[in-house]
Amino acid sequence: MTSSGLAYRVVDVFTDRAFTGNPLAVVLDGDDLTTAQMQSIAREFNLSETTFPTAARSSEATYRLRIFTPTTELPFAGHPSIGSAWVMRDAGRVSDGRIIQECGAGLLPVDISGDSATLTGGTPQLGDAVEPDETLAALGLSRADLAGDPLRWAGCGLTFGFLHVVPDAVARVDVDINRLGRIDGIEGGVSVFSFADGVAHARVFAGGVGVAEDPATGSAGLGLGIWLVATGRAAADGETSYVVEQGLEMGRPSRLECMVRAEGGIAVECRVTGAVVPVAEGRIRIP
Repeated sequence: MTSSGLAYRVVDVFTDRAFTGNPLAVVLDGDDLTTAQMQSIAREFNLSETTFPTAARSSEATYRLRIFTPTTELPFAGHPSIGSAWVMRDAGRVSDGRIIQECGAGLLPVDISGDSATLTGGTPQLGDAVEPDETLAALGLSRADLAGDPLRWAGCGLTFGFLHVVPDAVARVDVDINRLGRIDGIEGGVSVFSFADGVAHARVFAGGVGVAEDPATGSAGLGLGIWLVATGRAAADGETSYVVEQGLEMGRPSRLECMVRAEGGIAVECRVTGAVVPVAEGRIRIP
C-alpha cells in the first residue's frame, strides 16, 4: 500500500461487450487492509461485488480471494471468482492455465484462457422441496406462474432458491426485496427462471446480501445444474451443458456457459465459464 492508494481494475464479466454483463471491481495489494476497510471500499464502489486478491493461507492455493457486496462479505461468488482470476492474469500476477483460489467455499480451481475463465464450484448441495407460496408472493407471482417443479435450494458454495416458472412470468416479477430477504433459508438469493432447449432465462434477487437484482450470477448458474439433475433435465450420469441468459431486464445482457456432471442421478461437479472485458482502472484511497 502507498499514500496514493491502491490500484484497482473494473471489468465486466459474463459478456464480450463493455457495459453489459456484471461489473466487478478488483482491488490489488490489499493484504494489509482490515475487514472493515475492505467493506468500506466495497460500499464506495457500490457494485454487486468488489474483491481483494490477497496472499494465500493454504500452501495449495495460488491466492486467497475475499469477496464483498456493498453490505457484507461472501464466502464465495461466481462472477467475482472469474473476473478476479482474469485481472490477476492481465496484471501479470498469474499465468494462463489453472490457478487455485482459496475462499470461504474452500480451494476452487479456475482455468484462465484468453478472454475467459472457467470456475469449478465447490461440493454440490441440494435441499428438499419447499412450499413456494411465500417466495411467490415476495416476487409478485402466483402458483399459476409455476412451471410444475418444486422450489428447491441448491448451490456449490453459496445456495440459492430455484423457482421454475412459465416463460412470460420472468419479466413480470415485481419483487418486494425486503419480504424476500426475510424468508428462512435464503443465503445467496432466489433465481427465477424459465428453461427450454438447454437455455435458462433467469433473474436473480439477493437483497439479503445487499444486491437487489444481479445481472449475472455465476454461483446461481452452478446451482442450477444441481437442480437440473434433480428434476431429470440433465443426464443422471455424465456431463450436460446448459446456458444461462441473465440481466436482460436490467439492460445488462449476460451469458453463462455451464456444465454439470452427475453420477447415479446426483450432481457431483459444476462448472461455469464466462468472458471478461476490461472497463476501467485507477487508484482508490485507503479508508
